[in-house]
Amino acid sequence: MTLRTQHTAAVIVAIGVAVAGTSYVASAQQPAPVPMTFFVTSVGLGNGANLGGLAGADAHCQSLAAAVGRGTSTWRAYLSTQGANAVNARDRIGSGPWFAHGGVRRVAADVASLHGDTLELAQLGNALGKVISMTEKGDRVNGVGDTPNQHDILTGSQSNGRAYTDGMDHTCNNWTANGAGSAQVGHSDKQGGGNGSWNSSHPSRACGQDDLVATGGAGLFYCFATN
Repeated sequence: MTLRTQHTAAVIVAIGVAVAGTSYVASAQQPAPVPMTFFVTSVGLGNGANLGGLAGADAHCQSLAAAVGRGTSTWRAYLSTQGANAVNARDRIGSGPWFAHGGVRRVAADVASLHGDTLELAQLGNALGKVISMTEKGDRVNGVGDTPNQHDILTGSQSNGRAYTDGMDHTCNNWTANGAGSAQVGHSDKQGGGNGSWNSSHPSRACGQDDLVATGGAGLFYCFATN
């Protein structure tokens, strides 16, 4: 082997080692997956906005989570109620942080970040949107441009995650009605309707399943692990 050939071979080996080392470092820097602590329900209860109250909605979250191996955590539906003993959705979901399916995509660090409680946090925003707002199975929820559009997510909440205090129905009679009434919904893809809020975009037409479907929904809601 000539001196020139030896030199070329040495350079190739050095480059190979450097590339391999770079790949190893890049791989080592990838965050380790953590358990899923947030999802959008892959299916609703099929009875419009009658979820059986908060207890029924929580049970649905727990059941869906258990079906994908995450039943050891306590799951709560992101839903507010109204009237006497009103409940704020933001007060039901623990303290965070929350991660979507796959365990490497962080939704938000805490309740304040999730809701943009300060100007700085509001400017930063949370990570929710079509890519992050996945179901417990890791599927994306149909949004603007998909058929059917199902991005309307039941919340009954103001954008700050708190219950409404006016005299109007924003929760389909506290999640027990499937006829008259209305429920405030957010958009899982943060798109459409002039208000892409993830948790407070617009009211539903009424509370029945067909009413929810007609405005771009399917009776889906958000679930958060509290531990």
